[in-house]
Amino acid sequence: MLGIVELFVALVASLLILQFLKLQWMRSQLPPGPVPLPIIGNLWLLDFKLRRETLAKLTNIYGNIYTVWMGQTPMVVLNGYKAVKDGIVTHSEETSGRPLTPFYRDMMGEKGIFLTSGHTWKQQRRFGMTIIRSLGFGKDNLEHQIQTEASHLLGIFANTKGKPFDPRTSIVQAIANIICAVVFGHRFSSEDESFSKLIKAVYFVIYFQATIWGRMYDAFPWLMHRFPGPHQKVFAYNDFMHNLVMNEVQMHEREKAGDPRDLIDFYLTQIAKTKDDPTSTFNKDNMVQTVVDLLLGGTETTSTTLLWALLYMVQYPEIQERVQREIEAVVEPSHVISYEDRKRLPYTNAVIHETLRYSNITSVGVPRLCVRNTTLLGFRIKKVWSTYVSKLWIVNIYYVVHISSYNSWLGAENTRQHVIDMKQS
Repeated sequence: MLGIVELFVALVASLLILQFLKLQWMRSQLPPGPVPLPIIGNLWLLDFKLRRETLAKLTNIYGNIYTVWMGQTPMVVLNGYKAVKDGIVTHSEETSGRPLTPFYRDMMGEKGIFLTSGHTWKQQRRFGMTIIRSLGFGKDNLEHQIQTEASHLLGIFANTKGKPFDPRTSIVQAIANIICAVVFGHRFSSEDESFSKLIKAVYFVIYFQATIWGRMYDAFPWLMHRFPGPHQKVFAYNDFMHNLVMNEVQMHEREKAGDPRDLIDFYLTQIAKTKDDPTSTFNKDNMVQTVVDLLLGGTETTSTTLLWALLYMVQYPEIQERVQREIEAVVEPSHVISYEDRKRLPYTNAVIHETLRYSNITSVGVPRLCVRNTTLLGFRIKKVWSTYVSKLWIVNIYYVVHISSYNSWLGAENTRQHVIDMKQS
């Protein structure tokens, strides 16, 4: 018996050593980075998360382009203006794919917009942009939906009568309802159980990938798929979102509206138009996943940005007061503020831009997949390797600029010119 145990231990040790040597050989062909270990890669160093502090330390050690290993998968991280521009502008075609991790592969498949690549992504994205532009005109346009939801939100705030309260739930519901109005053609009541569960599902799915359970699933999908845990709850929430969207689709099919009112109407029309086209990717599976992608991609990011904006207004009351004075001086009480008003509200517009710049809501952008061999800042990046765009300091001067630097936006001709000025300084 002892001989079998010793043989087994020796075999495992040999396999680990071979795997370690293989990783070192692969590492020599990649941008520099911390030494990966067999099976777990650099997950131990990252604490199973892509933390800002860890990425900042790695940038100081290895420079603006380096490699981290998420399990057995190498991820090339781009940081700084030159690296990011080289990766997503100069070589945009080469890095236009999306890596499909085991978790997202099992949950979403190669459908929708968020994680598709190539022909499917181009068709879905182009059509999605066309729909959004189409919904921007007419009585029930996108801006009208935003104004309606903003009115509901202000009513909720007013009902607190100046007492302290947590605005998070109300803001998240408002943003989710704007997206629902665009894709479903209607908003939900805040008391609706399905709506409450939808918001819980969105947040649970978004944050799961960054947890240790999400990293473990990507490292050992064949094992995790068979064991209980939070990952099973994610798949249950994902099924709920898909079922909710499919119910809305069936309602639209029964009603058969004459003129398209929302994204689902437009998409159903497109499916009918392209049913005989063998190159078409328009079908119900892609439609449902596209709607889920919009809910996942728009709810958390937008609501978090608004929460940062509220925090900054509280932290800098003098700026809040000046914004309020400008709005009251320019906008009539009976007038519902609109996007066009930004031209008459330069200070408010500058504060909004500074808030968007200063509130870093995520440490990295959505990962990209290298679809063909290329070179970034002198490093060869091979096909099927993934790249992350770090959002720590895309423009080097960003990390020393303060929220009260709103005047720099006022001094620039436009947003693009301001970014160029900051990069060159």
